[in-house]
Amino acid sequence: MNTNFLEFLMSHGAELFEQLWEHIYLTLSGLLLSILVGVSLGMLMTRYRKISSPVLGVVSVFQTIPSIALLGILLPLVGIGAIPAIIALFLYGLLPIVRNTFTGIDKVDAAIVEAARGMGMTNSQILQQVTLPLALPVIFAGIRTAAVINVGIATLCALIAAGGLGEFIFRGIALNNTQMILAGALPAALLALLMDLLFGL
Repeated sequence: MNTNFLEFLMSHGAELFEQLWEHIYLTLSGLLLSILVGVSLGMLMTRYRKISSPVLGVVSVFQTIPSIALLGILLPLVGIGAIPAIIALFLYGLLPIVRNTFTGIDKVDAAIVEAARGMGMTNSQILQQVTLPLALPVIFAGIRTAAVINVGIATLCALIAAGGLGEFIFRGIALNNTQMILAGALPAALLALLMDLLFGL
């Protein structure tokens, strides 16, 4: 089987490379939107604490919806292709980023904040120069989790013609072709490990 698998990779290398880049594009596009919105929401929640529970409740709901079901909901709204895939990945990446941003900023030592305020810093300066930098490790832990989640969910986006490594996986299942399944599954697993390592660093 190893020989057959290597032969398959050599004969389908160009297609595999194309699917890999599609997968990376989908993952990073959804993740970037999650970071922009998630970090902003987390920061807003520390300023207006009354909205923290409702916001966390809403973003938590997206995690409870099965990914196939969410893609199915998006299809009649925005059609097939990369757009519904990126929207789904954005929604799935929100919870860990919002939660970790809120927790990271909220857990900054109050004495440090008071010392900054005593030096005459405004609330915006305290956020930008004190609390946000101190909260970065916790925020990046949330981004790391979201990145790994998105790599896995992006494989399912092949079902809605969004491309990615899921194409080989689902085509291989339909044809009962083990080499084709592995050609999609192994790079996806390696990509998830690489994302985890990079954001961990």
